[in-house]
Amino acid sequence: MAVNMKGKSLVSINDLSLEEMYQIFETAKDLKRRHLMGEPHRILEGKTLGMIFSKPSTRTRISFEAGIYQLGGIGMYFGPNDLQLGKSENIHDTAKVISRYLDGIMIRTFSHQDVVDLAHYATIPVINGLTDLLHPCQVLTDLFTVLEKKRKLQGLKWAYIGDGNNMAHSMLYGCSKVGMDLTIASPSGYTPNEDIVKTAKEYAKYMGSKIEITDDPIAAVKNADIVYTDVWASMGQEAEAAERKAKFARYQVNPELVKNAKDDYLFMHCLPAHRGDEVVNEVADSENSVIFDEAENRLHVQKAVMALVM
Repeated sequence: MAVNMKGKSLVSINDLSLEEMYQIFETAKDLKRRHLMGEPHRILEGKTLGMIFSKPSTRTRISFEAGIYQLGGIGMYFGPNDLQLGKSENIHDTAKVISRYLDGIMIRTFSHQDVVDLAHYATIPVINGLTDLLHPCQVLTDLFTVLEKKRKLQGLKWAYIGDGNNMAHSMLYGCSKVGMDLTIASPSGYTPNEDIVKTAKEYAKYMGSKIEITDDPIAAVKNADIVYTDVWASMGQEAEAAERKAKFARYQVNPELVKNAKDDYLFMHCLPAHRGDEVVNEVADSENSVIFDEAENRLHVQKAVMALVM
């Protein structure tokens, strides 16, 4: 039975029920089919999405801007210097004002609290396009891609190798909610947020799956259905790049490591990839890799989110 998501913000996967997650997946599947068949699907005719970018991005901007256009609406891009958000005007006032002009907001920024506050004060839906804490649209896309390829989610094993960052945090929420086993392998000092791990373990217990945090990439990948990695130094961490490269060296996803996964494992990466660092070409370009299907699906899943909440 369909659930009504109109007016709902997407700040975190933790905010979604299991029914809402699967509604997003079903809507994405339908919108993808319509798009590939060339069928018009102007569900958001006349609607305007404000796109606030404190952090630049190739995939996020193109997928949201193309997506709102394909849905019949328009997207307005606001770069780091285009708004007074949190500068000469507080978030409360900005949220109240732009809610009178727009039908939805997508924001990609550094501070997670800014997105929480924007969603709290806005009277229109706010979609988190990435913060330093979470990346919900990406992980919803990843789960949708796995569902396409494997025809199920519950009972699969997902191995994430790398930094316990915003991707790892959204994976913890997403995988635990759908009943997937998740093992995260990170070096000491780079493990995920303990409160998020605790919440994910509670969801996993309810769903009959398990969450494990380790420093052993081989153990993490053993019998995995999905092997996932991300850059070792995210945007804003460039000064730490050399130090991180040394600490993450044994966490590279290469042919030797993926021998421990299932033969039909999926290799995934949210991109952009630093080939030769966290992953090598032999894996990124292998038959097991679905990184470009995954990237394409950002368009369809985010269109589903916009269509449902706007």
